[in-house]
Amino acid sequence: MQVSEKIWVFHSKNASEGVTSWWLNCDPEPVLIDCPDITTSLLDQLTELANGRKPRILLTNKYSHGKVRQLQQTLGWSVLLQEQEAYLLPGLESLESFSEEFQTPSGLKLLWTPGPTPGSCVVYAPPPSNVLFCGRLLIPASSSELIASRTKKTFHWSIQQRSLVKLRHWLPRESNPLLASGTGFGLLAKQKLLRWDAWK
Repeated sequence: MQVSEKIWVFHSKNASEGVTSWWLNCDPEPVLIDCPDITTSLLDQLTELANGRKPRILLTNKYSHGKVRQLQQTLGWSVLLQEQEAYLLPGLESLESFSEEFQTPSGLKLLWTPGPTPGSCVVYAPPPSNVLFCGRLLIPASSSELIASRTKKTFHWSIQQRSLVKLRHWLPRESNPLLASGTGFGLLAKQKLLRWDAWK
């Protein structure tokens, strides 16, 4: 589903709790954020979106890995994730990890925000996109609200709270980006990108 001029969203079969993946069409390196369910039609669509370029796959938490190995082997795209979870993908070709922060050739900024999982991170696309891809740090509570939620999958709740504080200080002052969650697609109704004030 295309949600803006440069952004597409893909969801897993379990739309309420499964992985929500995002495609950001940016130059020189477009990105796929998290790994959706792999089908022939998906592979065809991703190839079309890539349009001859070499995208990168960004993984925001360990629950978003899915069949990234199959995806990487089929399309040949490199994979980037936080170093705490790189061990989960042993032997994967073109795998790169980062520690605290990272910036891609397209200007996307990644920040380590542990809590939901040990290697959770967020991805910020500065203007003109101005979107924060939250992974599982912020998840839908309703069609218009994202919250930090303690679930049975939460790695460490107090660390997650500290990550939220760190995130607010890390984002450019008054950037007020749109918010894109890495899960809960089915709870978001028609509006998949939420306004900054949806973060409660």
